Amino acid sequence: MLAEIKGLNEECGIFGVWGHPDAAQLTYYGLHSLQHRGQEGTGIVVSDGKTLKGVKGEGLVAEIFTTEAMAELTGSAAIGHVRYATAGGGGYENVQPLLFHSQSGSLALAHNGNLVNANSLKHQLETQGSIFQTSSDTEVLAHLIRRSGYPHLNDRVKNALSMLKGAYAYLIMTETELMVALDPHGLRPLSLGLLGDAYVVASETCAFDVVGAEYIREIMPGELLIINENGLTSERFAVSTTKAICMMEYVYFSRPDSNIHGINVHTARKNLGKRLALEAPIDADVVTGVPDSSISAAIGYAEEAGIPYEMGLIKNRYVGRTFIQPSQSLREQGVKMKLSAVRGVVEGKRVVMVDDSIVRGTTSRRIVSLLKEAGATEVHVVISSPPIKNPCFYGIDTSTKEELIASDKSVEDIRQLIGADSLTFLTVDGMMHALGQEGTNGYCLGCFTGNYPTEIYPDTLQYYYQK
Repeated sequence: MLAEIKGLNEECGIFGVWGHPDAAQLTYYGLHSLQHRGQEGTGIVVSDGKTLKGVKGEGLVAEIFTTEAMAELTGSAAIGHVRYATAGGGGYENVQPLLFHSQSGSLALAHNGNLVNANSLKHQLETQGSIFQTSSDTEVLAHLIRRSGYPHLNDRVKNALSMLKGAYAYLIMTETELMVALDPHGLRPLSLGLLGDAYVVASETCAFDVVGAEYIREIMPGELLIINENGLTSERFAVSTTKAICMMEYVYFSRPDSNIHGINVHTARKNLGKRLALEAPIDADVVTGVPDSSISAAIGYAEEAGIPYEMGLIKNRYVGRTFIQPSQSLREQGVKMKLSAVRGVVEGKRVVMVDDSIVRGTTSRRIVSLLKEAGATEVHVVISSPPIKNPCFYGIDTSTKEELIASDKSVEDIRQLIGADSLTFLTVDGMMHALGQEGTNGYCLGCFTGNYPTEIYPDTLQYYYQK
């Protein structure tokens, strides 16, 4: 929930199972472990080998998949989705997986990411007679597959995928097979696991631990994986690929117990904190982190700086969904409902407050105020990532450029606005060094640097850079 208050939202998470008698139940647990990636809607579609059937709704996994709903989902294959609304907005019709029926068979789609050429493709398809049932960019793929002239489904899917630009991790299921696809830059994480004889696919490896699956490998950029009764087949739909995993997966979005490119997320965040302590040494009495995503970085900072780490901020986990999407006027009240400062820890102390990012600055200002109201004599804010100056076009809701506080304000301006005694952001070089990288190759840092791995289309730019 704090993610919504802060203004950083991942679009979604996906999970799939092929070849297990309890596919729907496994998908339920997998989606539950990915709930942090989307809290607005969720769905599961199952295949019994002859038909596809789905249940979906607006709400949390545990709210939608009641005992009665799960009883309807029988089959040995399933795909599932948890969603935040970015491209296309909210609404029941946009909750995934999207399920399509035709005389030649059924098709279900689950998508993590965002297509930067969705509007131009929709316009092209509509002029050819397509009628869209949702405002989600995910539906574009279904129309492209349907209109492809290739006789075999895998060729139609590869042809359709080759027309897409942007970030996409897809699960595509028919009555008889499951297809897994990742965009040519691998912007979103996607991995393959094995549970007995069943294959499992998930946005994050933490889902494998929850269902008891063994991690096999990551899906490669530009790869189309086909799973059916004959086993697993790997094909390519993109010849030219350049890996560019989203850096915010390490900084904020993924769960600490997930691994991305062989790097544990908790360890990565600790190293970001350690590097931050080297770049921003501060004479202080206590280090605290903003729960939950900043705790690992705060521990790393404290270890490197030799300053005690304490729980100076407590997260209220029982606020409920009222504050998942607060209005701007309620944003500060939402933070107050969500977090409390521990007076016994911070009173009379010089506090280093570690956070993962600053988007609008509203949350940071309120947290600094909370700490000072609780008696902190100084509050030094250190951020375990560089300033977010540019919008993300690939499925992370960083709003428009004008809403990003760092887009037109200096670090000193931001410091004054949030009321901190000092403010330091991690450098780009420091961030890469913390991950054991010599340069930025292999990662997308568009929100920090403005350098994007794909072409950004004019209609997309117009929205994100509106004034």
